[in-house]
Formats: sequence, structure tokens, C-alpha cells
Amino acid sequence: MPRILLTGKNGQIGFELQRSLAVLGEVIAVGRRDCDFANPDVLRALVQDIRPDVIVNAAGYTAVDQAEREPELAYAVNAMAPSILAAEALRLDALLLHYSSDYVFDGRKAEPYLETDTPKPLSVYGRSKLAGEEAIHASGCRYLIVRISWVFGAHGDNFLKTILRLAHERQHLEVVADQYGAPTVASLIADISAQLLVECLQREQIQGTYHLTAAGETSWHGYAQTIVRAAQALGMPLTLSAEAIRAVTAIEYPLTAARPANSRLDTRKLRQALGTTLPQWQIGVADVIKQLYGTAR
Repeated sequence: MPRILLTGKNGQIGFELQRSLAVLGEVIAVGRRDCDFANPDVLRALVQDIRPDVIVNAAGYTAVDQAEREPELAYAVNAMAPSILAAEALRLDALLLHYSSDYVFDGRKAEPYLETDTPKPLSVYGRSKLAGEEAIHASGCRYLIVRISWVFGAHGDNFLKTILRLAHERQHLEVVADQYGAPTVASLIADISAQLLVECLQREQIQGTYHLTAAGETSWHGYAQTIVRAAQALGMPLTLSAEAIRAVTAIEYPLTAARPANSRLDTRKLRQALGTTLPQWQIGVADVIKQLYGTAR
């Protein structure tokens, strides 16, 4: 059984990966306290000490707006660290699985993005994630790059949890309605990632870049309404109704970093490689709310 080094164990995806990867081999999971990703020597020493057969990099600098103020740190974690992991993977002949983002695109395409579409990031965060991808491509190591978007789960901070909190506190809310994507539950990303790893270890020709999101699409506004309706259906005592969530434009709700208007990712390549289908995004929303409501009761 392979030895698997998992980074970012305390993040939304890393938390779920500890479960999904456990059946594949020996998992050594590390978090921020175990390894400073902004320190190349510490990161290099970690990999050399563990000598993994597989590296799964779920660590990342994900504070999109803060990255505009901390570009050096964003690049250290999102670009330099993957470069080091790729170099060490090449030296060990290990397989590297790395997570990237829809933010590598500018969101101006009318259709969902293919893996082969030319990236054009709008923000420091997006540029740092693209730099990480490019470093892995250039390294010569065996790799899987999985681009994801609109991640949520029962563990960690995310849009779904924020909307649930506000739905207990407010009677009115404004949410952007002109940005589109597919909310994707972290447990789905972890489970599909494990399947992809198994296939790649058996068939090296499927290595490369893949898009992974749940099926379907919505806006942030539609997503928020679905969250509130699903919570109401479970009997959550909310002060906010779905009808009281007002749709606004991104221009009306300015943020420090520019966001892609179209975050939809085409998943055909992944589905064909694994011979699988992906569930509709609403299923994950309902499942997570059930988990959270059960915990809160």
C-alpha cells in the first residue's frame, strides 16, 4: 500500500481527504502547525523525511481579498510550495495531486471552462494558483491537477455556513446574482480525488489536469435561497426567508479582489476518465445542512 503525504489536513477538503484516502494506504496528514508552507527548507525536509509514494496537496492560501494585500505570502503558499512538492515528487518518483481553482480564468467565457482553455486570472489569488499549476507542469513530475470551485462542507468556514448564520440574525439580505458556478461539497471532492488517484496509479496515461465540480449551476443568490429553503424544510428556526434575499450585481457589492463572473467548469474529461456521473449540487447542500442541524440540536 502506498505511503501518502496529505497537506492541509485541517482545511475543508483536507479534513474529508483523511477519510477518503485512508482506504488507499498509510496517510501521514500534516497541517499548518506541522509545517510552514511559506518556508521552503521546512517543506522540503518534511517530504524528504516521509518519502511518500503519493503527495496530496490540499493546503493553500485561500483568502482571496487578503491576497491583494499579501501577494508575497499568497505566492509562497500557492506557487512556491507546489513547486517544491513537484520537485520532490520528481526526485522520489512520487505522484502529486494538487488542487487549483476556477480563479485561474477571467470568467468571460459564455460556456463552462474546459481544461484546455487559456487561463487569464483577474486577481493575485488567481495568478498565484496559476503559477502553482505552471510550476508543476514544468517540473516533469507525475501529477494530477484538480481545479475546483465554490467549495463548502460541514467542516470549516464557507458561504453555506455564513448564510445559515445570517438567516438566524437578519430579516433581509443582499447577495450577488450575476456570478455563476456549481457549489461543490468537500466530501465529493475527496471521494472523487481518491478514485482519480487509484486510476492514475494503475493507468499513468490519465495524469494531467481535471475539472471537478458538482453537476448543475446557480448564482450566489440562487445558492443562498436554496440554503435557506433547505434549512426551513428541516425545521430550522430562521428569521430570514428565501424571498427576503435581494438579488444584486457584483458592481453593487464591491470586493477587493475581482471575481470571475463565470466559474462553471466542464467536467466531461473527469467523468469519462472515471466512468462516473456527478451529483447535482443541491444534494450536497441538503446533506451538509442535515449534518449541521443534527449537530446543533
